Amino acid sequence: MELFDFAYCGNYSASIASLSLLSPEKWSFDNKNDNGILKKYIEHTFNRLYEERKVVESEEYAIFNTGLFDEYYKPICAYFVKNKVPNRQNWYLDGFYTEYQLTTLGVIKVPERANYFDDPAELVFDTHLDIIPQYEHIFGDSDNLSRLPLTVRNSAMKVQLFNGAVEVAKRMLEANYKTAIPQFYRGKMQLLVPICLQTPNVPDLALTCMKTYDKSKYLGSTCLTLEMAYNNARLIAKPESNWLHA
Repeated sequence: MELFDFAYCGNYSASIASLSLLSPEKWSFDNKNDNGILKKYIEHTFNRLYEERKVVESEEYAIFNTGLFDEYYKPICAYFVKNKVPNRQNWYLDGFYTEYQLTTLGVIKVPERANYFDDPAELVFDTHLDIIPQYEHIFGDSDNLSRLPLTVRNSAMKVQLFNGAVEVAKRMLEANYKTAIPQFYRGKMQLLVPICLQTPNVPDLALTCMKTYDKSKYLGSTCLTLEMAYNNARLIAKPESNWLHA
């Protein structure tokens, strides 16, 4: 279930702008002011909560926990009322409210947050394991290939350049295992590793890494732009990193 199938969201941009004031952080990339990060965060959070059956529906209202907090670390929820327009979605997005505000609306209990992992070890990169890039996908898939810098994409040495970048990434992980940032994708936890192809210590891409079934190594299955990586990582938590930021 998608958010916009579940509810009519009216002036969605205005509602998201209000939410950005309730839970302030950098919610737009570069010099934009579109709250693009926050929009994707809310939409994907809803998807996960609906899968987990944590979107609460009653006779009068529907509600879900955004996973965000106000400045006093009180949870913020999306609150919906019945849609009065016939033959449309059942719900209408009334707004995003703090726990105190929800109490005044008759909400007795704040719903649970989305859960993305059961074992905290999934969030930590095991530096004893090797990384095996899936070059058939990274170079063979047109979408993936287009994410590489042009000079690398057209180079006859791109495999060697990428291998070198992976080796540097391994050293970075050995120096600080927190360099790898968790993301949730298609029901599974992955770790994002910086890939510097042009300038030392300046990542061009993030390599998604996931342990093999026997947990003997990591498979680097695909490359993401830094914007894509940030959006995915933000579902779990705000990345506290010197290489992945908005």
